[in-house]
Amino acid sequence: MIDTARLTLRQPAASDWPAYRDYRRSARSTNHAMPEGEAWTHFAAFFGHWALRGFGRFIATLKTTGQAIGHFGPFFPEGHPERELTWTLWLPEVEGQGYALEAALAVRDHAFGPLGWSGAVSYIDPANLRSQALARRLGATLDLAAPNPYGDATQVWRHGKGKHA
Repeated sequence: MIDTARLTLRQPAASDWPAYRDYRRSARSTNHAMPEGEAWTHFAAFFGHWALRGFGRFIATLKTTGQAIGHFGPFFPEGHPERELTWTLWLPEVEGQGYALEAALAVRDHAFGPLGWSGAVSYIDPANLRSQALARRLGATLDLAAPNPYGDATQVWRHGKGKHA
């Protein structure tokens, strides 16, 4: 578990399913609504990643209410060329309040601290300007030469250990 000023970042719980399902069934989810079965498979992968790797993406919850608002954190699925830092806000009403930056800074410091990572990337949709802006605020730079498991569908933003505070 990681605590920030306004958030608790914790391992996924079964009780997160309704909020995650609603996010994945909305147009916010990779620009199209995802069928419930596919959303369930993605949700289950959170738990599997923790079990298989010993780390994974955290669920961010508001300290004031306990409401789950997104997932953030280290990700390294089989077949990916590099470790990844991810971030996703599930609710449009929490955008623009600094939650994504607060959570992303915390999980980046966790990856470069206790997990011992020396670097990571974030794969970002070229149309997702908000996510690109967050990557810049984290000190990441666009890496056009990096291997990319998604091809032209994403950009690779590189984080370096020396870039974090």
